[in-house]
Amino acid sequence: MANLTVREAIDIKGTDPQHLVEKIVRTRIYEARYWKEECFALTAELLVDKAIELKSIGGIYSGNIKPTPFLCLVLKMLQIQPEKDIIVEFIKNEEFKYVRALGAFYMRITGSSQDVYKYLEPLYIDYRKMKRLNKDSKYELVYMDEFIDELLHSDRVCDITLPRLQKRSVLEELNELEVKVSPLEVNLDEIESSEEEEEDEESASKSEKTDSDEELKKKLKKEKKKRRQKSRSRSRSRKRDKKRSKTKSRSKSRSSSRNKYKKSSRSSRYVDFDDPNEDESADRTRRSRSRDNHKKRYDSRERDRRRSKSREKRSRK
Repeated sequence: MANLTVREAIDIKGTDPQHLVEKIVRTRIYEARYWKEECFALTAELLVDKAIELKSIGGIYSGNIKPTPFLCLVLKMLQIQPEKDIIVEFIKNEEFKYVRALGAFYMRITGSSQDVYKYLEPLYIDYRKMKRLNKDSKYELVYMDEFIDELLHSDRVCDITLPRLQKRSVLEELNELEVKVSPLEVNLDEIESSEEEEEDEESASKSEKTDSDEELKKKLKKEKKKRRQKSRSRSRSRKRDKKRSKTKSRSKSRSSSRNKYKKSSRSSRYVDFDDPNEDESADRTRRSRSRDNHKKRYDSRERDRRRSKSREKRSRK
């Protein structure tokens, strides 16, 4: 009596829910110790506690003899047939990964194609690690998204043959399902939008920088113009001062020459050319002056020759 399905249970796929599991696997589960001790008189409320205690997933291990606790709880759920809301809560549970895996597996066996695609496809985002017990009694590492992909695309999982699913494209053509939107596409759209926003912000910041740079350039140009004007005014004032100083020096030289001429004219005496003595004295003074000038020229030429010779000697050395 403990292995019979509940009277209120509804047939799934036209048969008893427990018959979805093969007879050989079913008999091994009935003979298992976990089934007899832990799954006896389980209700939908107590089933949650047992699902939380799960530590791995899997089918039959130890040489196709012993079933895993995961497989025993799947058969117990088929026997009890809990409500759909409970299974949906199992799938939406994010705290306990094995509870989610149990709900997804049960939904894949008993649910319609629309429900399977609706509730299992969002689990592709879950990348948590799980342990799977294989037939050699060894644990394997499996990710949640890989397990969901196996449920949607493979025919046999955990030693249970899965019912066939309608193709998603057919359901989309019949308007029974919405077009699939991959979370990667959503992420890519978000990334592209964020990149566009960043580019807009960068362009705005660049435009602000360019505006500020243009303002700075204008200010610098104005300052350069002012400096040039100041330098020009200073150079003009200097030129004016130089011209004034030159005119002053010229006027001074002219005045000094005039004064000298006046002095010489004052100091010069009247020479009587009829007197021969006065002519001889004037000639003597002229001759002496010309001699002095000639000596000076000769001395300067000798100095230049000596310097040129000394330079040649140095260059030859």
